[in-house]
Amino acid sequence: MICSMTGFARDETRGAFGTLVWELRTVNHRYLDMSLRLPEELRGLEPDCREHVATVLRRGKLDAQLRFEPAAGTAALQLDEGQIGSVLAAARRIAELAGSPPSLNALELLRWPGVVRQPALDLHAVSGAALNLLDATLAKLTAMRADEGRRIAGVLRERARDIGAIVREVRGHGDSLRTRLHDKLHARFQELKLAADPLRLEQELVLLLQRLDVAEELDRLDSHLSELEAILKKGEAAGRRLDFLMQEFNREANTLGSKSQDSAVTRLVVELKVLIEQMREQVQNLE
Repeated sequence: MICSMTGFARDETRGAFGTLVWELRTVNHRYLDMSLRLPEELRGLEPDCREHVATVLRRGKLDAQLRFEPAAGTAALQLDEGQIGSVLAAARRIAELAGSPPSLNALELLRWPGVVRQPALDLHAVSGAALNLLDATLAKLTAMRADEGRRIAGVLRERARDIGAIVREVRGHGDSLRTRLHDKLHARFQELKLAADPLRLEQELVLLLQRLDVAEELDRLDSHLSELEAILKKGEAAGRRLDFLMQEFNREANTLGSKSQDSAVTRLVVELKVLIEQMREQVQNLE
């Protein structure tokens, strides 16, 4: 499908292990560039996360953050009595050396590292839940990017219709170009009070028309418009292909401008370039 590279998605899940939250943001980028921020306990998941993302996204800069809040313990505290004994013994020894009674109380003991045993985290369950949640969040992100892609495709089709109208109008001007040039050459000869050789005048007119002929450029513009519609109908990720197509549109518009000998056609070429630039800006957002 035609997708934008810009999007945001957030999703969360809760379990016996606690709460997991994924936040994904994407913006434009030439390639797929991932920046993942994971909690320390789940740092080892990064390769798997990158693999899951790469199966869904093709282009764009991704900023992904996973937050993990472990479940609050409801069971009774598990104390390491051996560690407590070691701490108390060390405290008594220090007191003996200092010649004063030990000042360590129960609350200070609880804060001592290793005194309270932390229940082991089920990394397998948390990792599986985190990856499943990532897939769900990526689905939300893809849906948002697809909606934006459909809007951009609509804008491109609208601009393409305007370009097609300009091409047809330029063709109409080309049909009367010969008459205008013929009258212009005759007027110039009369202004200079010179006698014009009809045969030589026709030869010069043919040479001039060949240099100013834009039929080929107009045909190529029509071809590019057909190619644009074919790409949009195909619905595949085609941002790079469309970007190249915009360069081709620009090339034909520049050639038209350089060959223009008519103020009306010049005005149309300016409008054409504006439309192509508007399309190019939209294409920059596509995956």
